Amino acid sequence: MAKDLHELLRTLRVWDPEVTRLPPFDAAAATDDPVSLFTQWFAQAVAAGEREPHTMTLSTSDGEGLPDARIVMLHGADAAGWSFATHATSSKGRQLAARPYAALTFYWPVLGRQVRVRGPVTSAPSEEAQADLHARSTGALAAALTGRQSDVLASAEELTAASEAAWEHARAHPAAKSPTWTLYRLRPDEAEFFQGDAARRHTRLRYRRTGDAWSTDRLWP
Repeated sequence: MAKDLHELLRTLRVWDPEVTRLPPFDAAAATDDPVSLFTQWFAQAVAAGEREPHTMTLSTSDGEGLPDARIVMLHGADAAGWSFATHATSSKGRQLAARPYAALTFYWPVLGRQVRVRGPVTSAPSEEAQADLHARSTGALAAALTGRQSDVLASAEELTAASEAAWEHARAHPAAKSPTWTLYRLRPDEAEFFQGDAARRHTRLRYRRTGDAWSTDRLWP
């Protein structure tokens, strides 16, 4: 028998020691820039067995300023910014065109860690977006070629037909272009690293951009 939601919630816990290890984090010894620390933490999440550590929440706002969020995949992170891709004609693509500012959130529960970055978003040149797409799987290309992301779908049969045609085209033409496929880069103004602590004395380290350099602050948990 299904339990009441509130009853079910009370049976759950965060950071079960059977599956979670909370490593120490010395904020004073952190790297001078957030990309380096992110790279370290990402590698540690992979080594710890985190499932799909490259997935993240992308938060945008619509034309009325109302928030929106969804899970997308990280395509890279370097001095140019954190990158992800989608169709420019999708809802998130349209929102970024109207309000080119966003936030990304990573959560890695096996280590009790969270990373947040936010800042302006720009589009990479089309040739970079296509190269990034072609470096991925046939399925990724087929999905991009199917297109019409976020449009109203009339029926499941319509999707099946369009997807099958896209898969066939992707297999036959692995260098096929998807005109609306866009690679975006978020260049953060701020980045925050959160390390959970069993005694709830969590460590929060915030980076803020000052020109071409970064300043850091510890935040209360």
